[in-house]
Amino acid sequence: MYASSYVVVTQGGVAGTWRVEVPGQAAPWEAVFRVDESNLIGAVSVGATTFGTEIYNGSTDGRMLTFKFDIGPRTVTMTGTVGNDTIDFVWDSAPRPGFNRPDPTDPMFGDAAPRNVTATRAPDATDRVAEAAAHARQPPHVTFDRLLHADAEPHNWLTFSGALAGWRYSLLTQLTSANVKNLELAWLWQHDDSPSPFESTPLVVDGVLYTVKTNDVVALDGKTGRVLWTFHYTPSGFHALYRTNRGLAILGSTLFMGTLDAHLVAIDAFSGRLRWDVAVANSTDPTCQERDCYFITHAPLVVKDKIVVGTSGGDGKVRGFIAAFDAASGKEVWRFHTVPGPGEPGHETWFDDAWKTGGAAVWNTGAYDAELNLTYWGTGNPGPADQHGTDLLYSDCVVALDADTGTLRWYYQFTPHDAVDWDATQIPVLTDLQWRGRQRKVMLFANRNGLFYVLDRASGEFLAGTPFVEVNWMTGFDHDGRPLRTARAPLDIDHEFSPTGTLKPGPGEVGATNWYPPSYNPRTGLLYVPILEYRASPRYGAIRALDPITGDRKWEFRRESAIFQSGTLATASGLVFAGLLGQYATGRAIDGQFYALDGATGQLLWQFSLPGSIKSGVMTYAVDGKQYVAVAAGNTLFAFSMRE
Repeated sequence: MYASSYVVVTQGGVAGTWRVEVPGQAAPWEAVFRVDESNLIGAVSVGATTFGTEIYNGSTDGRMLTFKFDIGPRTVTMTGTVGNDTIDFVWDSAPRPGFNRPDPTDPMFGDAAPRNVTATRAPDATDRVAEAAAHARQPPHVTFDRLLHADAEPHNWLTFSGALAGWRYSLLTQLTSANVKNLELAWLWQHDDSPSPFESTPLVVDGVLYTVKTNDVVALDGKTGRVLWTFHYTPSGFHALYRTNRGLAILGSTLFMGTLDAHLVAIDAFSGRLRWDVAVANSTDPTCQERDCYFITHAPLVVKDKIVVGTSGGDGKVRGFIAAFDAASGKEVWRFHTVPGPGEPGHETWFDDAWKTGGAAVWNTGAYDAELNLTYWGTGNPGPADQHGTDLLYSDCVVALDADTGTLRWYYQFTPHDAVDWDATQIPVLTDLQWRGRQRKVMLFANRNGLFYVLDRASGEFLAGTPFVEVNWMTGFDHDGRPLRTARAPLDIDHEFSPTGTLKPGPGEVGATNWYPPSYNPRTGLLYVPILEYRASPRYGAIRALDPITGDRKWEFRRESAIFQSGTLATASGLVFAGLLGQYATGRAIDGQFYALDGATGQLLWQFSLPGSIKSGVMTYAVDGKQYVAVAAGNTLFAFSMRE
């Protein structure tokens, strides 16, 4: 064993302490290595003047190893061959951006310095190297139990919604209504200038932030925004209709991403290296057209040892489904089709062969209840070319699936035979409420069709439905919770169905809300929903606070000609954060505004103008006791913290 006051490393293989004696140097070249799976972790010290420096991009298979470290104006890359008690290294170096030109006469890494060095195993190392190795970044180890109890570590943001129940609620309280006015920009990270929107919600695990734009994944230091690694995925052959990605999932030390060619990929969260890549659906068929193919835009959901995803493409000719994959191998475990085939319940709601391309895509992340072992997913509209049938199940539904088998336990359809495009892919919010004198496990669902629903999430029983914007397409519900359509209600968005022949369906094709996620604060008891009043003059967007028990609006914060596509974030200190897609001038989106509101009253407490529209989810985290709030606008991710 190697021991010091800083770190203990088991000697064996690559792991341990190594030393290179360099002629003419008073102090040796030292290294302390650890191995975690194939990742090489540790620190080096070169010569008497270099303090311990953390290595990065390290990997090993036990026989070979490679890593990088920065020393002065150089980035050095070391590649070694492992012997019994030696490592034979070859090095190369490159100038570090932003530094002066490296000294070519440097005895260690100058032009004339020998390119080959041999390290021998050493019993110990100086404290400067041991200390650096002790504080070196470690691979994350996120168990499913950590995901189930995410509230126990509020400094992290471990899932797309912050927790599996879909609340988007943080227990961090450093930022309050009294001091949020002192929030300022801490750091930013800019992607390239690709036209695709930045819609993802980052994950944070123990000080490292992971985010994705399109299919480019990056790991950043949560305090500084320094890039730790990047991963680029190039879709094969096909380019999706909507070239975006809303986030990642993590389990163990692996990140999971759905891709624009309908693959699911597993990425080493420490190094950014690809672990496996499986096709979820076929998007490389030569007959595939832009509107007729599968792709994945949402953040996967981790359920036990499985990664659950759905597919986009419902505006084309696809048959939607939800599938679960083994997290370790990528092997498919189960699949549930959101358009039932022959012999399956619900197939009778489709005529002829319309079911084959019936849509009902799944393009937003679901939720999970561990006690019931059910995972909940909203489904999209029926395919526009194949609306031949009655209710067209299971389009515009929320489905409750057995998490182990994918078996349908119950469903509720919000908009039977939807011809307007009111996808029900909003985020299910799971909570427990005292409902009509009885404790109920409920689901809160603010739907694109303009109605706010409360459902029993154990049985699917309809408990309540209340308009949360102006609605004219229905007049109420029958005893089973089925909407009662207004006389001559539309079969398509352009159908005129009022007695005067001029009334259009409200809330309109854009819908009352969309994929932008709501948040729920159990302390205020309010659900904060981004809404669009389509039928108002002028139209406006707002954050609207709803009482789940009554469906009543408690307050709203509105902006004309704007949409709050960031969704909302609620905190235990009573704040609500939200960002604008951008107000529109002559049809062009301009800079977005980022807001902090009082969760009890809707009062504006702070705002910041960002150079681009805000379409990404807002989240918060903490590093070394300091709270940050992160949101992306345009091509840039911004992190805010309290003024020093």
